[in-house]
Amino acid sequence: MKKLILAAIVFGLCGFVVHTSQKSTPLFDGKTFNGWQGDIKNTWKIENAAIVGGSLEKTVPQNDFLCTARTYDNFILKLKVKLTGSDGFINSGIQFRSIRSSDPANEMIGYQADWGKNYWASLYDESRRNKTIAKPDSAQVLKWIKINDWNDYEVKAEGSRIRLYINGHQTVDYTELDANIPQTGLIGLQIHGGGKAQVAFKDIYITEL
Repeated sequence: MKKLILAAIVFGLCGFVVHTSQKSTPLFDGKTFNGWQGDIKNTWKIENAAIVGGSLEKTVPQNDFLCTARTYDNFILKLKVKLTGSDGFINSGIQFRSIRSSDPANEMIGYQADWGKNYWASLYDESRRNKTIAKPDSAQVLKWIKINDWNDYEVKAEGSRIRLYINGHQTVDYTELDANIPQTGLIGLQIHGGGKAQVAFKDIYITEL
């Protein structure tokens, strides 16, 4: 009887693990742009197993985005980001639940996990409400980030709730109250125009919820 009870417990635990485990999938293979779409001739390249956008030698003329070929709705996205540059507006971010714009064609419409001075680890609404909709304490976030170095960025989008984390610290916990805002879309990597800036992304993994 004890053996039967033990077997039942083990079986139940195994079933629990199977039903609650979620698989993390790489979005970038470190070598190719498979699964991504964008200007890989002039703006985006691959260096040292990282996706690199922009330039430190010449001013980036306009915002540009490298996007996933497919859409995502509920997920946990984890990646590393490094932003460098000192001349002009130095900024980047990660679009999600977004679409490409047709006017202007270089833009995207949707949420952006922002990255750059005065925008570190905040949530911006790109080409829609055109404003920061949630942000961390500006003094506190500076204690968590590594300027001009690699940082661990996490985006958790689950239903109407969006949470951002930088280097393990939560910076944003936002709930969307507007039912008209799409809760699915593309994931995109941004280099902002207007500065001699370069951004790099690597170790990009997604867990669909």
